[in-house]
Amino acid sequence: MTVKKILIVDDSPTERHFLQEVLNGAGYEVLIAESGEEGIDTTRREMPDLVLMDVVMPGLNGYQATRTLARDEQTRHIPIFVCTTKGQETDKIWGLRQGAVDYLVKPIDGDELLARIAAL
Repeated sequence: MTVKKILIVDDSPTERHFLQEVLNGAGYEVLIAESGEEGIDTTRREMPDLVLMDVVMPGLNGYQATRTLARDEQTRHIPIFVCTTKGQETDKIWGLRQGAVDYLVKPIDGDELLARIAAL
């Protein structure tokens, strides 16, 4: 799978900036959403090649947004990486059960993220 366009869904300006710098530096086109609801809307409108989804956000959390996208006929083919501070094994299992294809615990290592994207 060739990944060109990546959507970052995170309510933290610091996290969005860091991820955007890493991804732009590697030549990816980056889209930004600041909430789960906005992430779902942007995914449906822009059809990115990959979604990086935070979990802890006000309103719709990342697990709920991931589940919504993974069950939607229009977006279910788009891989989702959960990127979160929630690092317990049960959190990871739950995230993958919602439809995520990978799970990274913050702080995100930029090189590891790029390697996982390349492995898609």
